[in-house]
Amino acid sequence: MNKDQKNEVIELLKSKFSQYNNFYITNTESLTVAQVNDLRKTCFDKQVEMKVAKNTLIRKALESLDSEKYAGIFDSLHGVTALMFSDSPKEPALIISSFRKANAKLEKPVLKAAFVADEIFIGDNQLTALTNIKTKNELIGEVIGLLQSPAKRVIAALLEKGKKEGAVEEAPAAE
Repeated sequence: MNKDQKNEVIELLKSKFSQYNNFYITNTESLTVAQVNDLRKTCFDKQVEMKVAKNTLIRKALESLDSEKYAGIFDSLHGVTALMFSDSPKEPALIISSFRKANAKLEKPVLKAAFVADEIFIGDNQLTALTNIKTKNELIGEVIGLLQSPAKRVIAALLEKGKKEGAVEEAPAAE
């Protein structure tokens, strides 16, 4: 790879890191070509971009954007590295988890690090926490549900009280 090609890859990576708020750094070493293709297809179906790049080029791209912001990630850049870019903070974690379950004998892909909404998660042991992250739409739904709940209870109480008062008023009229 010559210097111009390296610069092209760095620029491509910089644009991806700038475009997405969330990215995962994984190790896909020892996966067969068929397994990698299956993983790529799953990522494509879930609107997650998967890119493989050299660790030094990834590091240079991150350093040129904001070396302090991404400093915690640099130690994870070793071995075979595949990047997963997503608008959803948890979709790549769900893909990794489901891929492992579907291929029970595999412990790959391994999560090296994740950058989710300006937070850094290091190590494969963070995968469960990342699968439980709430998306923006899930949080909005929960807030709306919480806001609607008291109003529903008030309306139900008023309707119940109206039924009881109506039953009391009707009783004397029936006599």
